[in-house]
Amino acid sequence: MIKAVVIDVDDTLCLTEVACFNLENEVLRRMGRYPMSREVHLATWGRPLFDAMLERSPGVNIEHFIAEFQPVIAEFIESGKLDVIPDENYYALDKLIKSGKAIIILTSRTQHELKHMLMSDHLLASRVKTIYHKGNTKFHKPDPRAFDELFADYQFAPNQCVYIGDSPTDAYAAIGAGMKFIATMESGLRQKSDFDDYDVDVFVDSFPEITAAINGIDK
Repeated sequence: MIKAVVIDVDDTLCLTEVACFNLENEVLRRMGRYPMSREVHLATWGRPLFDAMLERSPGVNIEHFIAEFQPVIAEFIESGKLDVIPDENYYALDKLIKSGKAIIILTSRTQHELKHMLMSDHLLASRVKTIYHKGNTKFHKPDPRAFDELFADYQFAPNQCVYIGDSPTDAYAAIGAGMKFIATMESGLRQKSDFDDYDVDVFVDSFPEITAAINGIDK
C-alpha cells in the first residue's frame, strides 16, 4: 500500500518552464545581455539553474546573475507570474490526505528558490509533511540517494512511496530508489517515448489524475 506521495515541483505541482524562461531573460536584460532562445532553454531545462545559465548565456558572470536574480524572482512571485499552483491541484492533494496518504515535496531547487513555499502561511504548509530541497538533502536528483533523508525521517519502505515527476531523470531517481513512479505529461515538454528506458507505473495528462492513478497502484 502506498503511504507517501512524493511530488516534484517544476512542471509537476505547477507549470514553470515558460515562467522561468521569461524570468531568466528578464535578469539577462537587466544585466545588459542578449536574451536566450526558447530552444536553448528547453534543451537545458531540468538542470541546476546556475549551471545551466553558463550554456543558456555563454560568458555570463554567474555571481552578477545571482545578484540580479534575487529581486526578479521575488517580483515574479509577488505578481503571480511564477509558482502558481492551481486550485485543482490543491484539491487533489486534499483527496490524497483524506485517504491517509502523507504528502511530501522533493525538488532539486535550492532553499532560496523555495523560500516562498517554505513560509508558514503558504497554502502548502498545512498539506505537506516536509519539503526536501538542496538545502536539507545530502544527495540530489538524479541520484537515487536523494530520497535517503525521506526514508530515514519517516521510516517508509521505498515500495510504500510513489514519486510524481515530469522528466526521465525523475524516473531514474525514483525507480533507482525502489519507489513507484508516475509521470505527468501536462507540460507538453516530454513524450512517453522519453521514458522508454524506465518502468513507469502510470502516465497522467494532468496533475489531478494522480488520485485515480494512485488508487490503481494501491489495488
